[in-house]
Amino acid sequence: MELATTLTSQTVQNAVREVGINPNHWYAVGWADQLKPGEIMPVVIWQQAIAVYRDINGQLHALEDFCPHKGVALHKGKVHGCNLACAYHGWEFNSEGSCVKIPYLPEKQKLPRANVRSYPIQEQYNLIWIFPGEPKLAATCQIPHIPEFFENEWVVVPISAHFQAHFSICNENTMDVFHGFLHQGLQGWFDPVLLSLKETEASVRAEYNVSYKGHMAKFLGLSDRADTVTTLPITVEYRYPHYASSLQGVSSLYLMRLPIGSNESRSFALFFFKVRLPQWILQPIKPILIPLLQRFVLSKFLAQDIEMIESEQRNYLANPQRRYVEINPAIIAIQRLIIRQHEQFMQKSIQPSLQHQERESVTNFASGS
Repeated sequence: MELATTLTSQTVQNAVREVGINPNHWYAVGWADQLKPGEIMPVVIWQQAIAVYRDINGQLHALEDFCPHKGVALHKGKVHGCNLACAYHGWEFNSEGSCVKIPYLPEKQKLPRANVRSYPIQEQYNLIWIFPGEPKLAATCQIPHIPEFFENEWVVVPISAHFQAHFSICNENTMDVFHGFLHQGLQGWFDPVLLSLKETEASVRAEYNVSYKGHMAKFLGLSDRADTVTTLPITVEYRYPHYASSLQGVSSLYLMRLPIGSNESRSFALFFFKVRLPQWILQPIKPILIPLLQRFVLSKFLAQDIEMIESEQRNYLANPQRRYVEINPAIIAIQRLIIRQHEQFMQKSIQPSLQHQERESVTNFASGS
């Protein structure tokens, strides 16, 4: 559906600051190369604590971060072969979450029914992905497609961030191209114009015109000269729950959002740049160029965003009833989508419960109880 691009005053839906996620999607939880065989990593996806471990064969597994014996966090334990052993008593759980060994019991003694939830998990684009929703739906849901990851002409710069803020505030920041004013000291973009806005059941896509100028813009191929202004179209698309944006073949961004709790979020982003250098020069210097872009470009922009995002969250918590005014229709569309996805999940969760209650009522009535 095509939406109007007029910048007019609209009231922000404060309810968006309280909603949860739709867990029936793949969520990135960490960088795959940072988890070695035999290591365990604790993660949280919207209040679900999960222990991710890589077994001795290099395979990833994800279990609820909870030992059913004493309630100890499993991420404090050890990897034994392909199993995860609790640090407290050594109870071992396999990748399906079943207890398969208790070290102080005889080998032939029957084990208690002690199980923990396992989660679908996969590794792609050097990211670890977990599906925290209904496991049978994992096969029907796709992680974002990132074709640039396999193309040599792109310089890929990974960067992650931690926010003390609700994921809706973080998401609005990513869609809000009008906040280039914040980054003007870093030779950021300016004079944005919203050209088009489209909304579907699961996505919001906005196209802007933005202008660039300066030495950084020239280095990244955004301008031909540092002293001239170049205006380019940028597309930003929120495909719940992640982002993809493109700047006319010059750069691309894939940003994966990880909602942790009501006041905490993370992000894992892959920035792709086309640097104007021959491949024979570019390839050898990539190991040097990537950390330089991380430290002196992206981290500086990100630090300014984090400061604004966390300030917004603190002021919301101080007065949740305060009314806010927004003029960018793309932000209002993002809020609608976040609320809609949560409501759809809640409705699907309630229906099986109601059906179960109805069946119990019919059974009790038929039996005369």
